[in-house]
Amino acid sequence: MSGDAVVTVRLVRSFQHRNFKPVVFHGIRLDQTVQDFIQLVRDDVVKRPGLPPPFRNYCYDTMKIIHQAHGAKTNELVMSLEDDEKLILANSQTLRDAGVVNETEVAFFSAEDYGLYKANPTSTW
Repeated sequence: MSGDAVVTVRLVRSFQHRNFKPVVFHGIRLDQTVQDFIQLVRDDVVKRPGLPPPFRNYCYDTMKIIHQAHGAKTNELVMSLEDDEKLILANSQTLRDAGVVNETEVAFFSAEDYGLYKANPTSTW
């Protein structure tokens, strides 16, 4: 098994405004560290055509599993606020050890913004 996977990364720009953009990555090695994958996504996002500048220049620093193939989905529009200790990816782990498999969807966001939203989870339109 080569370990190559398709991973969808949901770039979360704002939890309050439900502002996010999904980006699909093909051929992802699941034996790389989360930190290496974060750097790969950051490098790709700044030069990806068609991605609006607010998404390119945002300070993403944390990843959390949103959904895996054949699993249940959350009712939250952006991502679930529960199970952080299980679903937030630790930088030193490999993607596989962190629970990422083929067709996993992960959120990529600012931990500071997430903490503020989790303390007061209100949405504005």
